[in-house]
Amino acid sequence: MRLSAPHHRLRRVLASVVAGVVVSGVVFAAMSGGALAAPSASAADGADLGAATVSAASYDPDAANAPFPDLEVSVSQTRGLGAQGIEVSWKNAARSTPPSQQTGGENFLQIMQCWGDDPDDPGRPDRTTCQYGASGTFGGGRVGSPDWEYSIPKQDLPYTVLGKGVSEPSETAIPFRSSTLRNGEHEMVQRIADGKYVDGDRVDVNQNPFFSQYTSNEVSWAGSGSNGTGSAKFEVQTAVQSRGLGCGRRIEATGGTARGQSCWLVIIPRGTHDNGSPSITQPGLFWDSWKHHVAVRLDFRPLGSSCAIGAAERQVVGSELLASAISSWQPSLCANGGDIYNMITSNEADAVAAANAATTSAPLALTSRPYAGESADDLIYAPVGLSAITIAFAIDRFPNPGSTDEVARSRAGLPFTSMKLTPRLIAKLLTSSYIDALPTETDRRHLGSNPRNLLFDPDFLAINDAEWKEQAIAGVGVSDMLVTQGRSDVAHTLWSYVLADPEARAFLDGEADPWGTRVNKYSSTNPQVNPNGALSLPTDTFPKADPTKREAVKGGAGELNVIGWRPFTNDLDTSGYLTLRGDAQVAGSWDPLANPPRYVKTPRSLQGTQAVIGLTDSAASEKYQIVSAELKNPAGAFVGLSNDAMSAAAAAMTSTTAQTQTVGFDFTSDAARSATAAYPLTLPIYAATNPYMTDAKARTSYAAFIRYAAGYGQQPGVDLGQLPVGYAPISDAWHQQAVVAANVIQSGLIRSTAPSPTKAPAAAAPLASGTMPGASGSVAAAPAAAAAGSAASGDPVASGAVAGALAGAQTPVDPGVGGLPAVLPASLLAGVLAAGVVFLIPRLPRRLG
Repeated sequence: MRLSAPHHRLRRVLASVVAGVVVSGVVFAAMSGGALAAPSASAADGADLGAATVSAASYDPDAANAPFPDLEVSVSQTRGLGAQGIEVSWKNAARSTPPSQQTGGENFLQIMQCWGDDPDDPGRPDRTTCQYGASGTFGGGRVGSPDWEYSIPKQDLPYTVLGKGVSEPSETAIPFRSSTLRNGEHEMVQRIADGKYVDGDRVDVNQNPFFSQYTSNEVSWAGSGSNGTGSAKFEVQTAVQSRGLGCGRRIEATGGTARGQSCWLVIIPRGTHDNGSPSITQPGLFWDSWKHHVAVRLDFRPLGSSCAIGAAERQVVGSELLASAISSWQPSLCANGGDIYNMITSNEADAVAAANAATTSAPLALTSRPYAGESADDLIYAPVGLSAITIAFAIDRFPNPGSTDEVARSRAGLPFTSMKLTPRLIAKLLTSSYIDALPTETDRRHLGSNPRNLLFDPDFLAINDAEWKEQAIAGVGVSDMLVTQGRSDVAHTLWSYVLADPEARAFLDGEADPWGTRVNKYSSTNPQVNPNGALSLPTDTFPKADPTKREAVKGGAGELNVIGWRPFTNDLDTSGYLTLRGDAQVAGSWDPLANPPRYVKTPRSLQGTQAVIGLTDSAASEKYQIVSAELKNPAGAFVGLSNDAMSAAAAAMTSTTAQTQTVGFDFTSDAARSATAAYPLTLPIYAATNPYMTDAKARTSYAAFIRYAAGYGQQPGVDLGQLPVGYAPISDAWHQQAVVAANVIQSGLIRSTAPSPTKAPAAAAPLASGTMPGASGSVAAAPAAAAAGSAASGDPVASGAVAGALAGAQTPVDPGVGGLPAVLPASLLAGVLAAGVVFLIPRLPRRLG
């Protein structure tokens, strides 16, 4: 265990005496300069997402003849949209029948995104601008051949080549009109125009240059239960994901403001027959179906940079957990000549090590854990976010064909919306311990009689709803979960959560669970079990340790190992996105014609047949509106993701290392064991930098970032500059710590050159265990100018750092700072308290022996 050099300790203690003299003035400036930036109490109540409801009766002039005349559709968010997910729910439909190999099913909805207004009916969408047709399902394309006896509506005639008899039927193909322009005209993909085929080969309007089965966000089947209610997650795309839609494309307005191009969310009800067919086989864009659509307008944030060209740029490096918030904050941060903060996600340990070693300048580091290197920790830590790790899932019901449970059979194809997981179940998902986690056509005998996936595991079925027992879901995507590559605090935290549970730890050690399931021996922590030696945990990666592979075939398919079978994702956001789309990233067939030849990815599963689990974070879970599992916390309660649950975890966080500026949810602590309402995988996010850096401009910029992030940036909302959904606003105590830290960083510190005293003054009493850092006055620093002046006169210079909390433990309901009336008394008290704890200042940021 490393120790600080004794002469450095003594010198810093002596220097802290002068810090006590100067600190009250610094704290006064810190507190009064930042207290007004705290979010108001009302701001934390939640964001206005523009939720909307539309009914067939109010929208459809011919609702009486619609498949569901009383249909009501609700949309979770219609404003401030970006590339994300939204929830679409409905009532007053009818019990659905899933698609088959002959029809598209019965009594379901189709959901799509469209960009243009109907020129003949302003205020409603134009069906030719809808991203629809790529699913390849019955009743889901843009092309069809109606029955000969069917009288084609006049609205479809321009897109129809009339047939000549039963043997030569008519064909109708709805074109796609893109939002993009070429020679001043919107680009078109059309097969039929003015009743004739276009020149050349017959154009494929379903798979075209603007969308395909791999990129389209359409929902071709969304089913209802026996009571006519249902819900579906819908992927909203911007111009970045779909240039053909162009949603959010920046439109400059007068006065220098900008808005994003709006789009439409369109829902088409499908009954049991339509478009002249006795079953659902024809496209929903055909007029007889389209005329019964309902729609809601979607408003988007403008795409593109709103920062001035030539603005100073600063790097922010480290935790991905704050990336969504920084994306929202950036336009406000760079307004009025502010800096641009370029976010680069990387391993947090590397980021804080680089920041700690900096002498001239370094990027601002984002981390959830403090520096743990060999040298002393000189960093100042400012809490700027409260996020969480989540295990999200998209799993649709597939009842066992032999099930006699009528309720279960009536819900076929509908999504599950709740799941409970224990640390032992997570350990199984992380260690390739389920049979389908390894490639097919390989030797998997070392997994013995283990279940093929999570949903067949008696361990899982014992704690979850009885309906799970009626399912026969055999998707590879539920045999493990999508995890990220590289090193991260997220991986270390998840493994720590698993290891803190005795049952999970015993499983990893090789002990069978009560139903006989054993850990994959290549991922065991027991060297007597693991042929490769014990897996060392916790680690900051997600090892795929099993060497099982499908051997290459000479002249044929190449080798396929566990990583190729179930690849890593690039980041947590991607894992959330893939979960939304039902894309389990499973290797498919070998493509010898590819360059180079390779295994192609299996297409994503459409809603109604999805089965995927993904490790992501709270911001991505909320952004994509995916369902997250309830996790067993140290108190023994299963708790789901919510702001209240994250705040409860924050209230139970303690200093888990000698670095008392930072806290974490210690799974083994008494505080955690008592926090029944806490979501266990909650993580704080700190902005950290070295106050001894000589680059004053960088320090000033980082201080500005921290003040905004911990102040107005904590106001929840969907507008630019606000805190996105998925983050819980930080407490007032954390806000105050951040403000103080920002002022210390901006002022800067210099190294002391004063002689070391022979004996250190007596230290103040130690801080109470479990206190929240960053209460009023938890700072000791002198402005760089003052320190330099002291050095010139031969006096000792201030060489302090942020201290721990002086307040008691945070309560679950942390009161607001109270605005301006509280600034003066709080800052004056801070000055008095700071003088009494100056002897602690040089010690707290260090790791003690």
